[in-house]
Amino acid sequence: MDSILLMVIAVVVIALVFDYTNGFHDAANAIATSVSTRALTPRIALAMAAVLNFVGALLGVGVAQTIQGIIKIGEVTTSGDEHDRIHALTIVVAALVGAIVWNLITWYFGIPSSSSHALIGGIVGAGIASATTVEWTTLVDKVAIPMVISPLIGFLGAFLFMTAIMWVFRKANQHKVNRGFRLAQTVSAAGMSLGHGLQDAQKTMGVIVLALVAGGYSDGEDVPLWVIVSAALAIAAGTYSGGWRIMRTLGRKIIDLDPPRGFAAEGVAATVLYVMAMGLHAPVSTTHTITSAIMGSGATRRFSAVRWGVARGIVVAWIVTIPAAALVSILTYFGLAAVIPGN
Repeated sequence: MDSILLMVIAVVVIALVFDYTNGFHDAANAIATSVSTRALTPRIALAMAAVLNFVGALLGVGVAQTIQGIIKIGEVTTSGDEHDRIHALTIVVAALVGAIVWNLITWYFGIPSSSSHALIGGIVGAGIASATTVEWTTLVDKVAIPMVISPLIGFLGAFLFMTAIMWVFRKANQHKVNRGFRLAQTVSAAGMSLGHGLQDAQKTMGVIVLALVAGGYSDGEDVPLWVIVSAALAIAAGTYSGGWRIMRTLGRKIIDLDPPRGFAAEGVAATVLYVMAMGLHAPVSTTHTITSAIMGSGATRRFSAVRWGVARGIVVAWIVTIPAAALVSILTYFGLAAVIPGN
C-alpha cells in the first residue's frame, strides 16, 4: 500500500472522528429542550436523535459541496507529484485537528459553540498557513452572511411564533396546553435531529472529498455513497453517546423552558436549518440557531427571564470559534510540515 493511500485513509479516519465529536458535541442541539421539559427521557431522545441524524445525512450534498469549495485544494496537486499530494493531505489534516481541538475544549467547558464554524475555521487556517487559495467570496456569501442571519431569524422567529402561541391559547387550561405541547415536542425534536444530520454530517462529507481530491482519488464533482453513509453513521454514533454538559447549558442555564416555548424554539430552528441547507446550501450552525431560538421564545415571558450573562458567554464563544480553530489549524500545519516528508 503506497504512502498516499495510507495518508488518505488516515485523513478519512480523522474526519470521521471529527464527525463523531460533532455528534456528541451537538447532540444537545436537537434534544436539550425536549429533555428539560420532560417531553422525552434522555435515552429515548438520544436514540431518536441518532436515527434521524443518520436519515438527515442522506438527504443531500449541497452543504458538502460548499465546504469543499472553501479552499482550492486541487491547485496544490496539479502536477500530480507525490510530494504535492502529501502537502495537500497535510493541509486537510491540519484543518481537522483545528476543528477537533476546539470542539473538545468547548465540550469540556459545556459551551455550545459551533462545530460547523470550528471546521470552517480549521479549513481557512490551514489554507492561509499553506498559502492555498481561500475562496473568500464563498466564505462571505455561504458562511459569514448566513452565520449572522440564521441566529437573528431564529431569535425573531421563535419570539413571534411563541407570541402567536400565547395569543391562541390565552384562555385555554394551562395544564392541558403544556401536556399537548409536550407531545408536540416529540415532533419538533425529530425535526431538529433531521436538520442537524442534514447540515452537520454533510460538512464532514465535504472534508473527506477534499482528502480524496488531494490524494488523487476523486475529481471533487460528486460525493461517493460510501462517504455519505460513513459520515451519517459517525454522526449518529456520536449523537447517541450524548453531550450532557452542553445539554445542561441549553436546557436549563439560558432559561427555564416550558413545553410551548421548547416547541416554538425547536420548530423555528429546524425550519431555518432546512431552508439554509436545501435552499441556499449554506453550512449554518445548528448550535447558533437553536440557542438563539431558545432565547427568542424565552424572551416572550419577559426579557429578564433570559439569563443574558450566560447568553453573553455563549455569544463570545461564537465570535472566537472561527479564529481560534484557525489558529490551532495554523500551528498544526506548521508542526506537521516540519515532520512529514514532502512538505
